[in-house]
Amino acid sequence: MKKFVLLMSLLIASLGVQAQFEKGKWMVNTSITGMDLSYSSNDKGHLGFSAQGGAFLADNTALLVTLGADWSDPQDIYTLGVGGRYYFEQTGVYLGAGLKMKRWNFDGGIDASDYAFGMEAGYAYFLSKTVTIEPSVYYDFSMKDGDYSKIGLKVGFGFYF
Repeated sequence: MKKFVLLMSLLIASLGVQAQFEKGKWMVNTSITGMDLSYSSNDKGHLGFSAQGGAFLADNTALLVTLGADWSDPQDIYTLGVGGRYYFEQTGVYLGAGLKMKRWNFDGGIDASDYAFGMEAGYAYFLSKTVTIEPSVYYDFSMKDGDYSKIGLKVGFGFYF
């Protein structure tokens, strides 16, 4: 019975979420990745930060620009990308995809570049009318080498205007 009441309460609370995903609204999302929550065969542990910002071009559909940095040993990775998100009506669940350009700075002065196709699935849980906490799982498919592909978890904070 407690689970049913909790489920109904969350469902009723999510009905007001739709207004934040309307055409013309803006969003900014900052997230932290790493802390051994992601894995690639190239690096084992790292700490990363990314920021996304964009606008809703249609109801439930946002166009985003992404900036990111990921610091690990023996390399640092800087990311610039563009993508989009689709929010399923009244739930806060979203799917995202995009293209990213990554730049590696290895210890010893060696640099490399790569392009990646990224996919993401997450949930925007509203803490207030405009602030969310957004846990998600992501996969970045490297177009250069499969060893640079990455799967992981991230937690972000979203701000909807």
